[in-house]
This record gives sequence, structure tokens and C-alpha cells, in this order.
Amino acid sequence: MTPPTATPPSSLGRPLSGWRLRVYTVIFEADTRAGRRFDLTLMVMVMVSVALVVLESVTGLRERYGAWFAALEYFFTAAFTLEYVLRLACVQRPLRYALSFYGIVDLLAVLPTYLAILEPSLYALVDVRALRLLRVFRILKLNAYMQETISLGRALRASGRKIMVFLSVVLTVVLIMGTVMYVVEGPSHGFTSIPVSVYWAISTLTTVGFGDITPKTDLGRAIASLMMLLGWGILAVPTGIVTSELSAQRFQFPAKITTRSCQACLSEGHQPDSDFCRHCGARLPPYLRD
Repeated sequence: MTPPTATPPSSLGRPLSGWRLRVYTVIFEADTRAGRRFDLTLMVMVMVSVALVVLESVTGLRERYGAWFAALEYFFTAAFTLEYVLRLACVQRPLRYALSFYGIVDLLAVLPTYLAILEPSLYALVDVRALRLLRVFRILKLNAYMQETISLGRALRASGRKIMVFLSVVLTVVLIMGTVMYVVEGPSHGFTSIPVSVYWAISTLTTVGFGDITPKTDLGRAIASLMMLLGWGILAVPTGIVTSELSAQRFQFPAKITTRSCQACLSEGHQPDSDFCRHCGARLPPYLRD
């Protein structure tokens, strides 16, 4: 029975079947044997291609194996381009995937090589492919990793407003203290402007302490000492906020999750027996296992 919030599949685009459904299952879902092998192969290719870029930056290796490096780079670029095209072809909403985080990362994995034809210096940006290794949690397909990853995401979203309020307070503190130090120390001691003083306040409050600007007066040192002690307590606040949310999330979502994806909104984490997406209400494709 279709739930009241479900969106008619026809309004979400062409229902996928045949080779598109099979390709979608392999590329987007790591629960199947074929999907796991595909993701593992993809990870190996990403690591090798990034290693090649690193090695090619060594002058001696580039002069000796430059032709091999170029040939392998063209091979990896062609393979990643084909994979990106297949991802666009097997989803119901290609633009949604293209604008998603992983969609942008997948595009950036192939774009630098093509841009390097016009501007060779941009070739070093190929290292952005390393971001694709974020899919490692899908490959491991360990429920503990997947569950904790999703729980961490939920905790960060739930903590968003609290952290924003906390950051607002911190920014207010460093602005006030930076202004005070500008008045107390002045340009003669390196505090040439309020922005420079705020920079000093941030590096002091975060306990970084670069030391490029230091107070010289007794009052300034007393203020700096107070900010150093205050920094210890401030750094613990966001950790406590996220930790409390993680504790709350641990008992709210005990259900088993998978890498099963929705073809309409591309969300993951659906249960094996789910018929509809818990985010957009679209009907999920058959859960294929091999």
C-alpha cells in the first residue's frame, strides 16, 4: 500500500529497468558482490592514479617514465569519464546527482586532465581524486562503520544550531578582546590595526600561539594569560555538544542499514525490506543481490 506521503514514480522521471537498473545496482550499491568488486576496483584505480601524479612531480622519474605516466593518466581519465557518464545515465535525476557532493567530486576527478590540455599547470589538481576514497565506508560494508557514519551525520546536523551560537559567542569574544588589545598595546607593539589584533586573539584563544605578535605591557600579558586559560575551556564546548548528540543518536536509530540507494533523491541507508524512500517517498527499486 502506497503511503500518503509517497510521490508518484512517474513524477520523478523514467522508471529504471533493464541494463540501467543493473548498472545502478553495481555502481551505487555496495551490498551486492558485483557492487563490492566494482567499488574496490575503483578505489585501487583512484589510489594508483593519485600515486602517479605524485611520482610524476619528481623530475628524474618524469624525465625517465614521462610517456608511461601520460599513457596511464589518459587510461584512468577515460575510465573515470565512462564511470561518470554511466552514473548520470542510470539515475532518474541526473542533475541532482551531478550537483550532489559525490557527483561534484566525481566530476573533479576527470576535469583537471581535460583542463590541463589548455593549461598544463592545472594537471596537479588531479590529486583531488583522493576525495573519492571517502567511499571507503561503502566498500567495507561493515554495519558498524555505516551506522556510526550516519549517526555522526545526524549528530552534526542536530548540533548545527548550538555550534552556530557557540561560534557567534567566540567571534564576539575575539572581536572585543582584539579591540581591547589594540587599545592597550597599540601599533608600537605590533598591534597595528583591529583586524591584526583580532588575528592575534584568535591564535591565542585557540592555543595555537604563532608568536609573530606578542604583548609587551604587563596589562597586555595579563589579558593574554586570561585568553589562554579561556581557550582551554572553549575548545571543549563543541566536542561536548557533538558527543551528547552522538549519545542520543545511538539509541534512536537501532535498525539495520545498508548502502541501498534511492534513484530519485540518491539518499542511502535504507533497510533491506523497505519499499519506499524514507526521505522523498519514491518507490525503491528491487533490492538485487547476487
